[in-house]
Amino acid sequence: MDLTGSRKIAAPRAVVWNAILSPDCLKACVPGCTEMSGSPETGFEATVIQKVGPVKATFVGLVKLSDMVPLKSLTLDGEGKGGAAGFARGGARVHLEEDGDCTVLHYHVEAKVGGKLAQLGSRIIDGFAKKMADQFFANLQVEIEGPDDIASPAQKKKGWLNRLVS
Repeated sequence: MDLTGSRKIAAPRAVVWNAILSPDCLKACVPGCTEMSGSPETGFEATVIQKVGPVKATFVGLVKLSDMVPLKSLTLDGEGKGGAAGFARGGARVHLEEDGDCTVLHYHVEAKVGGKLAQLGSRIIDGFAKKMADQFFANLQVEIEGPDDIASPAQKKKGWLNRLVS
């Protein structure tokens, strides 16, 4: 499964970069993530609980960062094992581009699954993987910008990472 997309985030490129490297932010962004620890240098260990069709599993895995060009691009590669449910393996190439006061985050995601998950069929797996990737990047945008449910932009709360650097 391959997925390409982009998101315009109302924050400077340094704020978006720091969010991608933060285990606390990543934990909040990964759907179903219950634990996240580690660092960009050593990689992140994560526990994620997901239900794909009739298969529910707890995946324990590792995410490594590579090809890092500070404030510009990086590659995230991860693999999780879900016991009898199988495994999930994938990666995302992320590129950040300035656009005025905003940052455009471009991504290309590749994912593979095996075991019982692979038996569900490519339509279900591809749909689930697309949903997970979209949800991750939507959550990242909310973590950085803050919630979008406040009437006045002047009253809009900043995301936790944006508050740290303001």
